Amino acid sequence: MARHSDTKQRILQTARELFVRQGVQQTSLQEIADHLGITKPALYYHFASRDELVRSIVTPLLEDGENFLTRIEQRAGVTPREVMEGFFDFHHRHRKDMLLLLTEMTTLAELGLIDVVLAWRGRLTDVVVGPAAPLEQQARAVLAFGGMQDCTMQFPDAPFDELRTATVNAACAALGVD
Repeated sequence: MARHSDTKQRILQTARELFVRQGVQQTSLQEIADHLGITKPALYYHFASRDELVRSIVTPLLEDGENFLTRIEQRAGVTPREVMEGFFDFHHRHRKDMLLLLTEMTTLAELGLIDVVLAWRGRLTDVVVGPAAPLEQQARAVLAFGGMQDCTMQFPDAPFDELRTATVNAACAALGVD
């Protein structure tokens, strides 16, 4: 059983790396199998299609993101800083998969995954500035969230605590909150 799980994880890791480097549509399942030293039928044993493989890569990110949002939305009195800290932590934890999302927008849109991620921004904006906030404040929230996401990918080698503090402080400044 552990071997099955190990092989599946190796497939996911190799596919993720190749998808980010070459693109989803430019990476064949045969190429993934070759990189792993397994047969294409062995890969099909774990994943029936490239779409299933892509979904398997991004599903943990989507589930974690939805859980984060639900927890935030259910908390009374959550501060913008707490939202920003949680948002940073989420993106830092999933930065490799977020890079895949950003580089493969067309493929992910075809799978219906981009709509989910875009809806998150609206929900987060509602939590931080309220659903009836003026356009300027909503724009600040979009800049804050987008900038935080970018920072987790732009500075992959920065020490976590230092990057978290700098990013959250910058996002809060963009929002005009402490």
